[in-house]
Amino acid sequence: MAVPKKRVSKQRKRKRRTHYKARETTLATCSRTGDPAVRHRVCPTSGMYRGKVIYEVDDK
Repeated sequence: MAVPKKRVSKQRKRKRRTHYKARETTLATCSRTGDPAVRHRVCPTSGMYRGKVIYEVDDK
């Protein structure tokens, strides 16, 4: 089993991890309401996904 011979410093560890970044979520516009919604998810304002009603939304 491989064991590190020397301890990895905080700076070296952080330099290696600089490339691991969270991506910004991609938004698309709802075809029915025009509101921004997360891609490949049901639109929270209209309740539709790919032209089909998934759930009914109360208008309040």
